[in-house]
Amino acid sequence: MHKKTVRDVDVANKRVLVRVDFNVPIRNGQISDDRRIREALPTIQYLLDRGATVILMSHLGRPKGRDPEFSLRPVAERLSQLLGRPVHFFDDCIGEAVEQGVLNLPPNAVALLENVRFYPQEEANDPEFARALARLGEVYVNDAFGSAHRAHASTEGVAHHLPAVAGLLMEKELRYLGQALTDPERPFVAILGGAKVHDKIGVIRNLLPKVDKLLVGGGMAFTFLKAQGYEIGKSLLDAESLEFAQQMLQQAGDKLLLPVDVVVAPTLEPNAPTQTVPASQIPPEQMGLDIGPETARQFGEVVKTARTVVWNGPLGAFETPPFEAGTRAVLQAVAESGAIAILGGGDTAAAAEQLGFAGKITHISTGGGAALEFLEGRVLPGVAALLDA
Repeated sequence: MHKKTVRDVDVANKRVLVRVDFNVPIRNGQISDDRRIREALPTIQYLLDRGATVILMSHLGRPKGRDPEFSLRPVAERLSQLLGRPVHFFDDCIGEAVEQGVLNLPPNAVALLENVRFYPQEEANDPEFARALARLGEVYVNDAFGSAHRAHASTEGVAHHLPAVAGLLMEKELRYLGQALTDPERPFVAILGGAKVHDKIGVIRNLLPKVDKLLVGGGMAFTFLKAQGYEIGKSLLDAESLEFAQQMLQQAGDKLLLPVDVVVAPTLEPNAPTQTVPASQIPPEQMGLDIGPETARQFGEVVKTARTVVWNGPLGAFETPPFEAGTRAVLQAVAESGAIAILGGGDTAAAAEQLGFAGKITHISTGGGAALEFLEGRVLPGVAALLDA
């Protein structure tokens, strides 16, 4: 994954086409979380400082054709505020008018194109559409790690028509995640949570031989508990992954740690009546919704000895109090460990943000699916297409 970056190309007086990940939550024209926009600022500022004209492109959501609800116009306004300078907004991303508009931009300007997913050709990686995008720039920079696992026109296709390099955010993502997988400081601890085992099979297979300890919580832990023959009540069960869970339990030995106690409730509702029970004795009418305090303590002890921590997926239903306690306790341990800590996945990032730990973590990945596929050891098409260092 050693790729050329913006530092390796001369961008002075050039039009630089940058794929960013501005897929941010927007409701009624208001952006509720601008983290992905802020993460792109170092690359944009780097290019501006070196005399480039910056043309940004991104997707937003999953529109079916042109839909004003999925317009990037509010993003252009927010970006303008963050940069402290005007951002030119084009209400399309290809075509003669856009090409002419880009050529007429003042030198050293910033522009944002309209949502590339307004065209089905984007997700189809249509060669003609990729060529039309490429005509807007002289250099291509991919800074959208969150979309790098997709072979789309703006993430992969364009890279075949222009000198293609990684942005500073892409470089940072590849450096932290890559080092964790290939040359981690030890002890190396992985924490996996989230709902389904099925979504993490590839990650578990790839990480298990590499880590010193694998801590499993969240909804997926109950499939492992069921595989041990325990009663799990109404807890989440990924039945099709039971056989895989049994195999992993046999292979992993004492490397794999599961919850020893869980917080249960009859329903997932704020302030539902809860009790803490041994993980092997969940009452039939209850569902497990968080790791218990003893599990949080044991996980915390393991984390405190770690030098590298990779974490994907929360350990409980953190959005609904009081089921955030386990995730909070382990985040606290990670923050205090002094380890290189890398959080991947939207829910994990949201938990760190919501619980006040975002500033205490080494690196929070902007890529959910991309981080997951990277941890599985898969090649990301948007990265593979860039020039090798």
